[in-house]
Amino acid sequence: MTDGTATRYLYLARHGEASPDETALTENGRRQAVLLGERLRSTPLSAIHHGPLPRAAQTARLIGEQLVGVPLHQCEPAGDYIPYLPRKQELPPDSADRMLSFLAQFPEGERERGPALAREALAAFAGPVEGDEPRHELVVTHNFLIGWLVRAAHDAPQWRWMGLNHGNAALTVIRYAPGRPSSVLFYNDMRHLPAERRWTGFPRELHI
Repeated sequence: MTDGTATRYLYLARHGEASPDETALTENGRRQAVLLGERLRSTPLSAIHHGPLPRAAQTARLIGEQLVGVPLHQCEPAGDYIPYLPRKQELPPDSADRMLSFLAQFPEGERERGPALAREALAAFAGPVEGDEPRHELVVTHNFLIGWLVRAAHDAPQWRWMGLNHGNAALTVIRYAPGRPSSVLFYNDMRHLPAERRWTGFPRELHI
């Protein structure tokens, strides 16, 4: 504890596996969410934040049903958006065109509103907290925001949220302690999922 601030432990989870139209979780996605909730039963969570899209909201609800007395809060900064639009000169020359082509697939409105939401997410979820006691919070969100927050925790270039992939219902934890650099304690942890429920949300070539 330093100057009235305390450590924040930020737990990040991508939503469970979703249906092809992304309007609901699959049976596998629902089971992934329940298993993640069971893993978190011994964690002193004070809140579960989640984005507004159905796949994140359903995942958060299923996790919350495995816990006792942990409130759920929906907020736009925990949603799905492009957190940062890089310029070509920022990117590695051998992959810049491919990365920009990927970003161009997304609607213009989503690309334009994303950076402001990403700044709100950093203000809401990153850094130590006021008070005398450590705080443990879970954010149920999407791949891009997890990449953005992990990138920020490492003080990496802003474009480097790209290339960070997170499995459905996997878990990442970042520690923000007063007077210390932020620390990613673990990333994309799937130990609570049986082998047949792991690696969903990744391209097939990345299943290992």
